[in-house]
Amino acid sequence: MTAPRRTTDVARLAATHGVLAAGAVVTLFPFYVMVRSAFTPEPYILDGSLGLSHLTLDNFVAAWRAAPWGRYYLDSILVTGLIFLCQLITAVPAGYALARLRFRGRSVLFWGVLVCFIVPPQVVAIPNYVLLARVGLNDSIAGLVLPYACTGFGIYLMRQFILSIPQSLFDAARLDHVGPIAMVWRVVLPNVKPAILALAVFSVIYNWNDLFWPSVILRTNAHGTVPYGISLFSSQESGSNYGAQTAAATLAVIPLLLGFLACQRHFVRGLAIARGLD
Repeated sequence: MTAPRRTTDVARLAATHGVLAAGAVVTLFPFYVMVRSAFTPEPYILDGSLGLSHLTLDNFVAAWRAAPWGRYYLDSILVTGLIFLCQLITAVPAGYALARLRFRGRSVLFWGVLVCFIVPPQVVAIPNYVLLARVGLNDSIAGLVLPYACTGFGIYLMRQFILSIPQSLFDAARLDHVGPIAMVWRVVLPNVKPAILALAVFSVIYNWNDLFWPSVILRTNAHGTVPYGISLFSSQESGSNYGAQTAAATLAVIPLLLGFLACQRHFVRGLAIARGLD
């Protein structure tokens, strides 16, 4: 490799890292301001300073005492876990059927999945609310879970990943008289673990942070999730107490942050899988 070419490669690499570093600063700066405000006494939050001074835990104490955050966390964990479990139960068999079974109307069903994939949930929010209200499931855990129990993205993700599994594996299982249910349980599930992890990443992050649907279906805070609790806390409890509000927001982010640090390898792998299915 000649010297000019080596110099060009180094310059390109430096430029790439510079752009990434600038993007990281822009992305992380609001998070830094939130954490800094959470640990700063109220009179010093809007003083124009960005440094860490006069640190205190009073904002966290005030936020924790003002709302039942323990129940909000439990509800969020329950709702997020149930949604992912339901999505897994529906996405794996549906993805296998669309990928490996031959039946009339399969292409139409696949296009229907793609339509569900691209339609935002806000479009069907009113029909979902009317259906759940008529069966008495508004303001309930079931009302929070059911609209997201089946996901077009999850079905698409599983279908594309199952297509990458060698057909010979399915043919060998059929020679051993493995039925459709056993095929999903004994052949598909062990081979789609990376796709399951990818689905878990996107499902947990989206549903943990979701405020729109809880705001539609919930009438009280009896089954409130963490984002719903923050919304109530900001509008009713704390007024203009920015320190307590940012402390509550920081408490909401901590579980996702800890989960990311513990599973960052799987998170990056999930993003790579989803990118490879474009």
